[in-house]
Amino acid sequence: MSRSAVAGAFLLLAWLGVSLVAQGDGIVVEPIRFARGAWQATISGAVIRGERSLYSVDAKAGQRLTVNVSAVENNAVFQLYAPGAHPEQRDYGVAVVGKALVGAAEGDDATKWTGVLQQNGAYFVAVGPLRGNATYSLTVAIH
Repeated sequence: MSRSAVAGAFLLLAWLGVSLVAQGDGIVVEPIRFARGAWQATISGAVIRGERSLYSVDAKAGQRLTVNVSAVENNAVFQLYAPGAHPEQRDYGVAVVGKALVGAAEGDDATKWTGVLQQNGAYFVAVGPLRGNATYSLTVAIH
């Protein structure tokens, strides 16, 4: 994709009110923000085979985090990474480098995860399809 196309896409998303954060190598991570007074947020998205949608959520040690993903064809899963993780562009696509949380690591095929957080910081959520393309709903709650 050309730089002008990427710039145009960012302008369109900004106009639509979508807030994205570009990491190095043009990797996009969408920050999950909660409405004032809310403790959960739901994001609808779609991801094509071989790719992942990346999100980050800021949380504090001692808070309980719950992450759920659902898809019409039951083909969306996620990985959840502790603060300090970061996305990197690889030959095969985007990889998240860092410590995955137990039960939500690569290969766990997590659709639901709940736990008490051990660190302050930005937790990464990577949503991808098990097969084909996936249209999903991602719900993140912090108590």
